[in-house]
Amino acid sequence: MTDSISADRPWLSSYDAGVPLDLPPVTGSLMDLLDDSVRDYPKAAALQFFGKETTYSALADAVGRAAAGLRRLGVKKGDRVAIVLPNCPQHIVAFYAVLRLGAVVVEHNPLYTPRELRTQFQDHGARHAIVWNKVVATVQEFPADLHVDALVSVDITTALPLHTRLALRLPIAKARESREALTAPVRGTHTWEDLVRTEPLPASHPRPATDDLAVLQYTSGTTGTPKGAILTHRNLLANARQSQAFIPAVVRGDGCVFYAVLPMFHAYGLTLCLTFAMSMGARLVLFPKFDADMVIDAIKKHPPTVLPLVPPIAERLLARARETGASIRGIGIGVSGAMALSPALVEPFEEATGGYLIEGYGLSECSPVLMVNPPADSRKAGTIGIPVPGTDARVVDPEDPSRVFGVGEPGELVVRGPQVFSGYYGKPEETEKVLEDGWFRTGDIVERDEDGFFRVVDRLKELIVTGGFNVSPSEVEATLRQHPQVADAAVVGLPDPHSGEQVVAVVIPAPGVTALDVDDIRSFARTRLTPYKVPRRIEPVDDLPRSLIGKVLRRQVRDALLAQKD
Repeated sequence: MTDSISADRPWLSSYDAGVPLDLPPVTGSLMDLLDDSVRDYPKAAALQFFGKETTYSALADAVGRAAAGLRRLGVKKGDRVAIVLPNCPQHIVAFYAVLRLGAVVVEHNPLYTPRELRTQFQDHGARHAIVWNKVVATVQEFPADLHVDALVSVDITTALPLHTRLALRLPIAKARESREALTAPVRGTHTWEDLVRTEPLPASHPRPATDDLAVLQYTSGTTGTPKGAILTHRNLLANARQSQAFIPAVVRGDGCVFYAVLPMFHAYGLTLCLTFAMSMGARLVLFPKFDADMVIDAIKKHPPTVLPLVPPIAERLLARARETGASIRGIGIGVSGAMALSPALVEPFEEATGGYLIEGYGLSECSPVLMVNPPADSRKAGTIGIPVPGTDARVVDPEDPSRVFGVGEPGELVVRGPQVFSGYYGKPEETEKVLEDGWFRTGDIVERDEDGFFRVVDRLKELIVTGGFNVSPSEVEATLRQHPQVADAAVVGLPDPHSGEQVVAVVIPAPGVTALDVDDIRSFARTRLTPYKVPRRIEPVDDLPRSLIGKVLRRQVRDALLAQKD
């Protein structure tokens, strides 16, 4: 590594011992991740679902059978196959079976409304879908022009241990509620059991190439209509390798445990669980949804080496452990992403677990991991960490990206690396807006310190401009949350004929607060913020709209306030 390159990458000096400064070129495909673990740990548990284990050898066999079944249904190289499933063993099998054929996985949130799901199917045009049986009717009711040629329905209860399946049949209210939450009758589809009831795909069948399209990953849609990010095998394989390299303390093999509490249809859950965990030969403990009691119970037997989470999950785990007197000791590394991690949460979580709680950063367009705090005492709470090996990052002028800013100067984050996507599916104009000379414009405003650690200031498109001054919603929200009457807050800009935009806050009152003292909150803010940043309006709400992984959707807050005004 030359001095000139090191000057462009000041974070290299902050790498832990054993972390390579760069990575060799990526070759092969995502299938290699699974194949290597099957070869090295055939009898080790790959998956655990409500206590039922699946070995790596059995997982490989299931993938081969599912791939053969999909080929029988007409799936060919390059075809798009929609997966609409919660976290369950069938999800992992389906993911790798589609890739084994050289086809393209399109992940979907099974809790989407019919309109949201239909919009994405219209965009990608998949003619094959593997769908949770509770959602099958939604897909079957699509308009004729969205006809899915082959629909495979999945009853996830078939992956449960026998005693759990039998318990669901009991004629009692709780069993009935659980059964209805997990399954639904389905007609006019191929069943998952029919799909895998065949001989495995021959080993001679062609494998995907490094630069083949692997996944269409739809962005969260917080800044507009969701777009399908084109992620190749190179992109996703590189990101798994980068994750491996950055955390050498996590040792590959039996004894390594990952928890899938985040949805695997989201880019964060996909890479940390579907690819990174499988590449480590880890035991992946699957949770269809986050349940603090279930996670705490699982920790007793197999504490997680790596627990991917978002701050609300860390808060709820910690609170539930305190309420019940249960221990969450044994969590090795909690990796927090998708939203800002409060430094105030880090110390109590680490004290309770004996491990680390570190913040990372990424975007769907980047497979998604770009930066992570080292799981060591060198981490810096309040930052998103440092770029993972092989990643370049710059802070630039949003109006002129050729102007590169230095230490402490806020600007737009642009990144480059093997994990960065090649564009949005079917949207060349949108692609041109974010890719320039190989650099991806994240739309996030950040600052970099002298050690190469980055801190997010705000989303570029969510900055409020009032009276010619820029206001960071995140800064105002963080201030409001410090007031004893405020549990949470969202800050947006609303049109104002005099100042361009006025700063408006909606807040969730703290427990026990029946009437907000708005004047006191505003006075409190004035002591911590320059006057133009203090909210002109503060309104109480019962809850805030959030994405599936807990991020507050400011756009929806703004739209609701505008509709209220109208």
